[in-house]
Amino acid sequence: MATAEASQCILTPIQIQQKIKRMAYEIYERNFTEKEIVIAGIVGEGYEFAKRIAEEIKRISPLSVKLIELRFDIHAPKQSYIDFGQDEVVLEDHVVIVADVVLNTARTMTFSLQPFLQKGVKKLQVAVIVDRSHRQYPISADYVGYSLSTTINEHIQVILSDPSREGAYLM
Repeated sequence: MATAEASQCILTPIQIQQKIKRMAYEIYERNFTEKEIVIAGIVGEGYEFAKRIAEEIKRISPLSVKLIELRFDIHAPKQSYIDFGQDEVVLEDHVVIVADVVLNTARTMTFSLQPFLQKGVKKLQVAVIVDRSHRQYPISADYVGYSLSTTINEHIQVILSDPSREGAYLM
């Protein structure tokens, strides 16, 4: 895969932060009657995105936010067990927002939603920074930072964990 340096920047760090802030307000507006929500970030950059969303929600609202990391092999999700990254996670009757940086075919997102369906969650929502709309599974995002039409051969890379390269890149 190409590096971020050899690609076109489509979102700067400032633009990403603006998108995260807007999404945090949307999440609060749609869930303002809740006492606590759960933000579940997909391993890697998805978890970094979840941390940022959680921080912003805590800053702008009275909601209590529980943050969890969904750990599994994103390259072979069908063969992976999802670890919630904590010993005990209470999800029953909670609003859960699964966060990832890019929604493309929705394969990874479909797999990551599966364990929540057995936990008795109150509501299950999806948040992504970039939505590419190349669906192979019937999943859509409730909160989208940026929608982008791309060819199937193009790739999007979102970097949040490395401040020197932070941004969203079209490759």
